[in-house]
Amino acid sequence: MLLRDKVVVVAGIGPGLGRSIALAAAREGADVVLAARTAARLDDVAKEVGDLGRRGLAVPTDLADAGAAERLAEAALTAFGRVDALVYNALAMPPIKELREVHLEAISASFDANVVAALRLTRLLVPALAESKGSVVMINSMVVRFSQRTMGPYKLAKAALLAMAQSLATELGPEGIRVNSVAPGHIWGDSLKWYFGYLAKKRGVTVEQVYAETAEPLDLGRLPEPDEIADAVVFLASEMARAITGQCLDVNCGEYHH
Repeated sequence: MLLRDKVVVVAGIGPGLGRSIALAAAREGADVVLAARTAARLDDVAKEVGDLGRRGLAVPTDLADAGAAERLAEAALTAFGRVDALVYNALAMPPIKELREVHLEAISASFDANVVAALRLTRLLVPALAESKGSVVMINSMVVRFSQRTMGPYKLAKAALLAMAQSLATELGPEGIRVNSVAPGHIWGDSLKWYFGYLAKKRGVTVEQVYAETAEPLDLGRLPEPDEIADAVVFLASEMARAITGQCLDVNCGEYHH
């Protein structure tokens, strides 16, 4: 077990990748602290963690709220007495608009909800992570590898998140804390399946055709699934990656090379 008896905080639990990360950590022996705004979803995932023989602590949290982030850190340490890894998966999607048109207030809000919130929670857990010689994994996006019209605000936020993770790796390395990122491309989960269904209906074709057209240029000829992204996160959080920090691992079935 890569994370035997470790404590992993997963910030940003949804029905897709966040859940997969939490369950992957539990399968590898970790107790998991689960944070998101939707309490019912957290309880469901906490039960699934329990079914795997590990403890799951659900902490409803608006990660953009400073007080809520402080309560999350306190709850994790009160319940388990330690934190070995933080996985930051939360995302507040900025407007899909061109940078020359998007309201600057929206850009500012996006930075607060994505980059500043991630930095805040990391800083709150630095003392515990230093004690455990732990790890931080930031979930990024393949958007940092390309430019596309209307995706500028999203790329701006994710590029800042990547730069922050790299800088934190330099700052926190002397304390034994590793900081890395994972950048998925398309993830073949419920959200993408719904979107491909929408595209298929709009074009009058099958979902399978949309999938095939999207996957064909990729080296492996398929799209990665949530559990495959989660496995990469677990690897970076584990001692198997003990000499890896400041890196961004692309998990995209060969869509881009980096």
